[in-house]
Amino acid sequence: MLYWLLKYVILGPWLRLVFRPVVEGRDNVPETGAAIIASNHLSFSDSIFMPLMVRRKVTFVAKAEYFTGKGLKGWLVKMFFVGTGTIPVDRAGGRAAQAALDTQLRVLRAGNLAGIYPEGTRSPDGRLYRGKTGVARLALLSGAPVVPVVMLNADEIQPPGKVIPKIKRVRIRFGEPMDFARYAGMSGDRFVERAVTDEIMYELMELSGREYVDIYAQKAKNAAAAARVPGPAKAADPPTAVAA
Repeated sequence: MLYWLLKYVILGPWLRLVFRPVVEGRDNVPETGAAIIASNHLSFSDSIFMPLMVRRKVTFVAKAEYFTGKGLKGWLVKMFFVGTGTIPVDRAGGRAAQAALDTQLRVLRAGNLAGIYPEGTRSPDGRLYRGKTGVARLALLSGAPVVPVVMLNADEIQPPGKVIPKIKRVRIRFGEPMDFARYAGMSGDRFVERAVTDEIMYELMELSGREYVDIYAQKAKNAAAAARVPGPAKAADPPTAVAA
């Protein structure tokens, strides 16, 4: 109930009025039945604007910590994720990926839409990064089509680290559904899962026009963070001996 109130009464109408979204290819999302909505990830606002533009409910998963914050801020964050249909996943014990996969499979087997960011985290610089194979495993286990979608300018509207978005027209593009029935029964084959994932990422690259980088986004973030940390001061070189 909160999801539909936010989408059609409380939040959605104001966002449509202020940001005037332009959406291409929305009819590529099936009107009924299971489908995986696979998106690039440029900004926190992706999880607001993209589901708002889909007529059906899109279910994402997120770490359980988003639902357990303290104080007013914690409550607001929790209400946002509950209101947008996000399902909490306990990451304890290093089983986050499997827990998220199991949760999304239940969503798909109920004939609903499951949302996923194949990159696993937001892009640090707007480029498209290597996809994780969870999206392929989800497609192969469920048999659901994958609908690629790209946020074309979300990083301009709300750059990483910025809380208040800029008022600018939102642009979203949906691609045609991708069918991987030819790989039926091949879930668990890492070469097949990598091939399927790369095919999805290629489509996202084509739709977005963004540069593709064949490393994981989290690795790029870690490298950038390490480069910002100053190392220990280098000791002065000893004086050079001068020949007598």
